[in-house]
Amino acid sequence: MNLTYRLAQLDDLPTLVRIENHCFQTDRLSKRRFKHWILAANGICVVAIKDEQICGYGLVILRNGTRSARLYSLALESEYRGLGIAQGLLLELERLAVSQQRLFMRLEVAENNLAAIKMYQHLGYKQFGVYQKYYADGTNALRLQKPIKQSLAVQKLPAYPWYQQSTEFTCGPAALMMAMHKLNADFQMSAPQEIDIWRQATTVFMTSGHGGCHPVGLALAAKSCGFDAQVYLSQAGDLFVEGVRSEHKKSIMQLVEKQFFERATEQGVSIHYYDSSINNIENDLAEGHAVICLISTYQFDGKKAPHWVAITHIDDTFLYLHDPDASVEGVVQAQLLTKSEEQLFQSSEIDYQHVPILKEDFTKFSVFGKRKLRTCLVIKNKYKAA
Repeated sequence: MNLTYRLAQLDDLPTLVRIENHCFQTDRLSKRRFKHWILAANGICVVAIKDEQICGYGLVILRNGTRSARLYSLALESEYRGLGIAQGLLLELERLAVSQQRLFMRLEVAENNLAAIKMYQHLGYKQFGVYQKYYADGTNALRLQKPIKQSLAVQKLPAYPWYQQSTEFTCGPAALMMAMHKLNADFQMSAPQEIDIWRQATTVFMTSGHGGCHPVGLALAAKSCGFDAQVYLSQAGDLFVEGVRSEHKKSIMQLVEKQFFERATEQGVSIHYYDSSINNIENDLAEGHAVICLISTYQFDGKKAPHWVAITHIDDTFLYLHDPDASVEGVVQAQLLTKSEEQLFQSSEIDYQHVPILKEDFTKFSVFGKRKLRTCLVIKNKYKAA
């Protein structure tokens, strides 16, 4: 099939208006609006050409101040439907949106347009909301979303094991298990192992609820599992006590931390007091090591909670991570969804794997607390090194 896609040009205006009038009875784009979007810096208008004839178009609007794009319109002449042209058109729009550093594509589709809904779902779009009586005829619109950069990453990046944390406080063990299994497939990820690592690494208390995991405690747990882990800290001492009001809890946390550092010295766990940069992490990954980092969820959900993730890959623009928190409050969903939208979002395990984060964004949220703690672990396979 002689089929190509290209950006729309001003010479295409008469054809675009004709297609618009053939495909839609209401809410039509005018010639003036088509011209606006062809020339606009925040618009992507692509035409599909079969046998040297324009047979359809797609228009995406790039939202200012967000990492998302919106599919505004997709139209195809009736005689060209059912040939996969619309699907190819949408994939080309996704590719161009990713080139503009957009991470998500959103769209609205009439709830009775079953053919279109089937196509969107086939391409990985998932419902996260509904607009009541959205169209001129009173039809409701389903709101769909797809992580377009992540979908490309999952297809192209090497496989990396993913594990879902089984409690709200075991992100550290989950991230560490993913890293260790990546280095040695014989290491088994399991709930008993997850809880055992947490018991070895927990700070006992945190701002509320059960304690999270201390980076030195996780390094000691990695060593007990037969791996070498080096700790990188931007500061020394009292890493997590600033958000704890109770003096009793603070004293316990300080005692636990003291024990971690003493055991690290005894067992030869290396602790480096400097801020490990993205370049350092990239070099560690290139050398075949695994890296887990502590981030703050404040940039996503405003809760200022410490959260461990596994870094899977870094390229020129993005850092990719595995998020063990497969809940509606996980890193992926929190990037865009409101509380009401979270309740409708249809997530799957793939949504938490190779999550793309712009490097400048990662720099912002890979700090925790008022003292802006940065910490990560570089895990090495002892047996491979031997």
